Amino acid sequence: MLFCAPIIGLWYWCTDQYIVQRALGAPNETVARRGSIFAAFLKLFPVYLFIVPGLICFALARSGKVPELMPMIGPDGKTIPAVSNGAFPMMVQYLLPPGIRGIVVAGLLSALMGSLAGVFNACSTLFTVDLYQKWKAGATQHQLVRTGRMATGIMVVIALAWIPVIKNAHGLYTYLQAVQGYLAPPIFVVFFFGVFFKRLNGAGALWAMIVGFALGIFRMIVDTPVTLGVGGFNGYPQGSFLWIVNNIYFQYFSVLITIVSAVVMVAVSFMTAAPDLGKIQSLTFGTETKADNLKTRAGWGWREVAGSAVVLVCILGGYLYFRG
Repeated sequence: MLFCAPIIGLWYWCTDQYIVQRALGAPNETVARRGSIFAAFLKLFPVYLFIVPGLICFALARSGKVPELMPMIGPDGKTIPAVSNGAFPMMVQYLLPPGIRGIVVAGLLSALMGSLAGVFNACSTLFTVDLYQKWKAGATQHQLVRTGRMATGIMVVIALAWIPVIKNAHGLYTYLQAVQGYLAPPIFVVFFFGVFFKRLNGAGALWAMIVGFALGIFRMIVDTPVTLGVGGFNGYPQGSFLWIVNNIYFQYFSVLITIVSAVVMVAVSFMTAAPDLGKIQSLTFGTETKADNLKTRAGWGWREVAGSAVVLVCILGGYLYFRG
């Protein structure tokens, strides 16, 4: 949690277009900074939104006041993970009256559709702007829109094809975190190493992405037969190479991908030509000018410092309190 969770969090909140486009749309650095700090405060609440309903469901199940919840408690008095993962939908189904239940489900579906629309839009934009438009520089707006729609359609098909894997995963939340843990490290490395070290170049970033994604996809492929219940003990013969890979905890494997991606990016960058500093002016900490520093310094004061400090204290307190 100390290393892998920040990698996933920094990837999602600081490099994902769907998220950062809100900050990039701010009128100035001050508004973007304050919006980010406020969002950090909001991000503290999901921890309790996840934990408190689970505690309520556990207490109700053990009390026997809601018979439909009792199957989540085993003979030893502890929860059965395969059942308790559905605590929230079980409470929605068995505790809420029909009218309120419909409102909650409608709200969940609306949030889901909004998130999916944003994700697919971001994927379409990245494909058309960053890839297709470079391959075909003279493409018309009609061609770009059509290509974006096709890319979105392909993404939808891939998502639908992946549903059986997700459905059979041992714990949806853990599975989603694992997938993010496999895919986030190379993006995290390229973005943050590129910002802090001006000597790193595009070739190093490209190979870090290739190697990092290859390791992540390899682990996902290795995990898939086990997730679907295909094969023998844990899907592979015990003690074999694939069995060892499959049994490395996903957060450890995520840190491993991060280390490998970082080594590849640094090594390839120093084996190839240094970047043109003129092209990356003001884009890294090492190429900032005095004017850039003055502009940034003018955009924050004691309020921003105090807000950031409070957020950090809350995060540290959460880590220390929920350390198990």
